[in-house]
Amino acid sequence: MFSKRTFDFLQQLEKHNNRDWFKQHQTEYEADVRTPTLSFIRDMAAGIQALSPRLMAVPKKVGGSMMRPQRDTRFSADKRPYKTNIGIHFRHFQGKDVHAPGLYVHIAPDECFLGSGLWRPDPRALRSIRQCLDENPRGWNNAVAALNAAGFELAGDSLIRPPKGFDAGHPLLNDLKRKDFIAVLPLSRDQVLTDDFSTLCLTKFSAVGQLMAYLCFALNLDYCG
Repeated sequence: MFSKRTFDFLQQLEKHNNRDWFKQHQTEYEADVRTPTLSFIRDMAAGIQALSPRLMAVPKKVGGSMMRPQRDTRFSADKRPYKTNIGIHFRHFQGKDVHAPGLYVHIAPDECFLGSGLWRPDPRALRSIRQCLDENPRGWNNAVAALNAAGFELAGDSLIRPPKGFDAGHPLLNDLKRKDFIAVLPLSRDQVLTDDFSTLCLTKFSAVGQLMAYLCFALNLDYCG
Protein backbone atom coordinates (compact mmCIF):
# COMPACT_ATOMS: atom_id res chain seq x y z
CA MET A 1 0.00 0.00 0.00
CA PHE A 2 1.23 3.55 0.59
CA SER A 3 4.73 3.89 2.03
CA LYS A 4 7.27 6.46 3.10
CA ARG A 5 8.46 6.43 -0.52
CA THR A 6 5.05 7.75 -1.57
CA PHE A 7 5.50 10.85 0.56
CA ASP A 8 9.17 11.16 -0.44
CA PHE A 9 8.22 11.28 -4.12
CA LEU A 10 5.55 13.94 -3.53
CA GLN A 11 8.03 16.04 -1.54
CA GLN A 12 10.59 15.81 -4.34
CA LEU A 13 7.93 16.74 -6.88
CA GLU A 14 7.21 19.86 -4.84
CA LYS A 15 10.88 20.87 -5.25
CA HIS A 16 11.19 19.85 -8.91
CA ASN A 17 7.77 20.51 -10.38
CA ASN A 18 8.60 20.40 -14.07
CA ARG A 19 8.00 17.98 -16.93
CA ASP A 20 11.64 17.01 -17.45
CA TRP A 21 12.08 15.93 -13.83
CA PHE A 22 8.78 14.06 -13.82
CA LYS A 23 9.68 12.20 -17.01
CA GLN A 24 13.06 11.22 -15.56
CA HIS A 25 11.35 9.86 -12.45
CA GLN A 26 8.36 8.22 -14.12
CA THR A 27 9.41 4.80 -12.84
CA GLU A 28 9.34 5.99 -9.22
CA TYR A 29 5.98 7.63 -9.80
CA GLU A 30 4.54 4.38 -11.11
CA ALA A 31 5.99 2.27 -8.29
CA ASP A 32 5.48 4.58 -5.33
CA VAL A 33 2.40 6.64 -6.22
CA ARG A 34 0.19 5.26 -8.98
CA THR A 35 0.51 1.52 -8.23
CA PRO A 36 -0.31 1.80 -4.49
CA THR A 37 -3.14 4.22 -5.27
CA LEU A 38 -4.76 1.84 -7.73
CA SER A 39 -4.28 -1.01 -5.24
CA PHE A 40 -5.98 1.09 -2.56
CA ILE A 41 -8.94 1.78 -4.87
CA ARG A 42 -9.29 -1.95 -5.57
CA ASP A 43 -9.27 -2.65 -1.82
CA MET A 44 -11.95 0.01 -1.30
CA ALA A 45 -14.26 -1.07 -4.12
CA ALA A 46 -16.46 -3.60 -2.31
CA GLY A 47 -16.77 -1.38 0.75
CA ILE A 48 -17.67 1.67 -1.31
CA GLN A 49 -20.38 -0.31 -3.09
CA ALA A 50 -21.68 -1.44 0.30
CA LEU A 51 -21.97 2.19 1.42
CA SER A 52 -23.92 2.96 -1.75
CA PRO A 53 -24.16 1.08 -5.04
CA ARG A 54 -24.39 4.49 -6.70
CA LEU A 55 -20.76 5.32 -5.86
CA MET A 56 -17.93 4.25 -8.16
CA ALA A 57 -14.50 2.89 -7.21
CA VAL A 58 -12.64 2.42 -10.48
CA PRO A 59 -8.91 1.41 -10.39
CA LYS A 60 -7.94 2.77 -13.81
CA LYS A 61 -4.90 4.85 -14.74
CA VAL A 62 -7.08 7.24 -16.75
CA GLY A 63 -10.74 8.00 -16.22
CA GLY A 64 -11.07 6.18 -12.91
CA SER A 65 -11.19 7.15 -9.24
CA MET A 66 -7.57 8.32 -9.16
CA MET A 67 -7.45 11.94 -10.19
CA ARG A 68 -4.93 12.83 -12.86
CA PRO A 69 -1.57 14.22 -11.65
CA GLN A 70 -1.52 17.05 -14.20
CA ARG A 71 -2.83 20.42 -13.07
CA ASP A 72 -5.22 22.46 -15.21
CA THR A 73 -3.17 25.61 -15.68
CA ARG A 74 -5.27 27.22 -18.42
CA PHE A 75 -6.85 29.84 -16.17
CA SER A 76 -4.33 29.90 -13.35
CA ALA A 77 -1.38 32.17 -12.71
CA ASP A 78 0.34 29.14 -11.16
CA LYS A 79 1.80 27.26 -14.11
CA ARG A 80 3.35 24.36 -12.22
CA PRO A 81 2.38 21.31 -14.28
CA TYR A 82 1.78 18.71 -11.55
CA LYS A 83 -0.27 18.31 -8.39
CA THR A 84 1.83 17.45 -5.37
CA ASN A 85 -0.90 15.36 -3.76
CA ILE A 86 -2.79 12.16 -4.47
CA GLY A 87 -6.49 12.76 -5.01
CA ILE A 88 -8.95 9.85 -5.00
CA HIS A 89 -12.62 10.54 -5.75
CA PHE A 90 -15.34 7.93 -5.32
CA ARG A 91 -18.03 9.86 -7.13
CA HIS A 92 -21.69 9.31 -7.79
CA PHE A 93 -22.18 7.46 -11.06
CA GLN A 94 -24.62 10.09 -12.35
CA GLY A 95 -22.08 12.88 -11.90
CA LYS A 96 -19.58 13.80 -14.57
CA ASP A 97 -16.58 15.09 -12.63
CA VAL A 98 -15.18 16.30 -9.32
CA HIS A 99 -18.27 18.48 -8.84
CA ALA A 100 -20.46 15.39 -8.33
CA PRO A 101 -21.39 14.21 -4.83
CA GLY A 102 -18.86 11.73 -3.61
CA LEU A 103 -16.21 10.59 -1.15
CA TYR A 104 -12.66 11.86 -1.37
CA VAL A 105 -9.22 10.84 -0.07
CA HIS A 106 -6.42 13.43 -0.08
CA ILE A 107 -2.80 12.40 0.54
CA ALA A 108 0.01 14.97 0.59
CA PRO A 109 3.19 15.57 2.60
CA ASP A 110 1.67 18.60 4.33
CA GLU A 111 -1.94 17.45 4.70
CA CYS A 112 -3.99 14.26 4.56
CA PHE A 113 -7.75 14.11 4.98
CA LEU A 114 -11.00 12.41 4.06
CA GLY A 115 -13.77 14.41 2.42
CA SER A 116 -17.41 13.86 1.64
CA GLY A 117 -20.10 15.82 -0.14
CA LEU A 118 -20.14 18.22 -3.04
CA TRP A 119 -17.44 20.71 -3.99
CA ARG A 120 -18.40 23.85 -5.93
CA PRO A 121 -21.82 22.81 -7.34
CA ASP A 122 -22.99 24.63 -10.45
CA PRO A 123 -25.59 27.40 -10.00
CA ARG A 124 -28.56 25.14 -10.69
CA ALA A 125 -27.40 22.50 -8.20
CA LEU A 126 -26.59 25.18 -5.65
CA ARG A 127 -30.13 26.57 -5.87
CA SER A 128 -31.57 23.07 -5.41
CA ILE A 129 -29.49 22.43 -2.29
CA ARG A 130 -30.39 25.79 -0.77
CA GLN A 131 -34.06 25.19 -1.45
CA CYS A 132 -33.79 21.79 0.23
CA LEU A 133 -32.12 23.36 3.27
CA ASP A 134 -34.96 25.85 3.52
CA GLU A 135 -37.68 23.21 3.19
CA ASN A 136 -36.06 20.35 5.11
CA PRO A 137 -33.85 21.79 7.86
CA ARG A 138 -34.29 18.81 10.18
CA GLY A 139 -32.69 16.39 7.73
CA TRP A 140 -29.74 18.72 7.28
CA ASN A 141 -29.27 19.22 11.03
CA ASN A 142 -29.38 15.46 11.59
CA ALA A 143 -26.73 14.95 8.89
CA VAL A 144 -24.47 17.60 10.42
CA ALA A 145 -24.88 16.08 13.88
CA ALA A 146 -23.79 12.68 12.55
CA LEU A 147 -20.77 14.27 10.87
CA ASN A 148 -19.69 16.09 14.00
CA ALA A 149 -20.07 12.97 16.13
CA ALA A 150 -17.63 11.19 13.80
CA GLY A 151 -15.08 14.02 13.82
CA PHE A 152 -15.94 15.54 10.44
CA GLU A 153 -16.37 19.29 10.05
CA LEU A 154 -18.07 21.24 7.28
CA ALA A 155 -15.57 23.20 5.21
CA GLY A 156 -15.25 25.22 2.01
CA ASP A 157 -16.00 28.75 0.86
CA SER A 158 -19.05 30.85 1.67
CA LEU A 159 -20.74 34.01 0.50
CA ILE A 160 -20.31 37.17 2.53
CA ARG A 161 -23.97 38.13 2.23
CA PRO A 162 -27.15 36.01 2.27
CA PRO A 163 -27.91 34.40 -1.10
CA LYS A 164 -30.67 35.99 -3.16
CA GLY A 165 -34.14 35.09 -1.91
CA PHE A 166 -33.13 34.26 1.68
CA ASP A 167 -33.52 36.47 4.72
CA ALA A 168 -30.58 37.47 6.90
CA GLY A 169 -32.44 36.06 9.89
CA HIS A 170 -32.82 32.54 8.46
CA PRO A 171 -31.89 29.91 11.11
CA LEU A 172 -29.65 28.10 8.59
CA LEU A 173 -28.13 31.26 7.15
CA ASN A 174 -24.51 30.12 7.55
CA ASP A 175 -25.24 26.93 5.65
CA LEU A 176 -27.29 28.71 2.97
CA LYS A 177 -24.27 30.94 2.33
CA ARG A 178 -22.05 27.96 1.54
CA LYS A 179 -20.53 27.61 -1.93
CA ASP A 180 -19.29 24.12 -1.05
CA PHE A 181 -21.09 21.38 0.84
CA ILE A 182 -18.18 19.27 1.97
CA ALA A 183 -17.21 17.62 5.25
CA VAL A 184 -13.55 17.00 6.09
CA LEU A 185 -11.78 14.74 8.56
CA PRO A 186 -8.01 15.28 9.05
CA LEU A 187 -5.71 12.26 8.95
CA SER A 188 -2.15 11.77 10.14
CA ARG A 189 0.60 10.37 7.96
CA ASP A 190 0.84 7.39 10.30
CA GLN A 191 -2.80 6.56 9.63
CA VAL A 192 -2.20 6.61 5.88
CA LEU A 193 0.77 4.28 6.26
CA THR A 194 -1.07 1.62 8.27
CA ASP A 195 -1.74 -1.74 6.64
CA ASP A 196 -5.47 -1.36 7.27
CA PHE A 197 -5.82 2.16 5.85
CA SER A 198 -8.66 1.09 3.56
CA THR A 199 -10.56 -0.32 6.54
CA LEU A 200 -10.05 2.90 8.46
CA CYS A 201 -11.36 4.95 5.52
CA LEU A 202 -14.46 2.81 5.10
CA THR A 203 -15.19 3.01 8.82
CA LYS A 204 -14.96 6.81 8.75
CA PHE A 205 -16.96 7.08 5.53
CA SER A 206 -19.78 5.07 7.11
CA ALA A 207 -20.57 8.17 9.20
CA VAL A 208 -21.26 10.45 6.21
CA GLY A 209 -24.20 8.55 4.74
CA GLN A 210 -26.78 11.07 5.93
CA LEU A 211 -24.91 13.95 4.30
CA MET A 212 -24.55 12.08 1.02
CA ALA A 213 -28.19 10.97 1.05
CA TYR A 214 -29.35 14.53 1.80
CA LEU A 215 -27.34 16.08 -1.04
CA CYS A 216 -28.43 13.40 -3.49
CA PHE A 217 -32.06 13.91 -2.47
CA ALA A 218 -31.67 17.66 -3.03
CA LEU A 219 -30.28 17.02 -6.50
CA ASN A 220 -32.81 14.32 -7.39
CA LEU A 221 -30.11 11.64 -7.55
CA ASP A 222 -30.37 8.04 -6.34
CA TYR A 223 -28.27 7.06 -3.33
CA CYS A 224 -29.71 4.08 -1.40
CA GLY A 225 -27.02 4.18 1.28
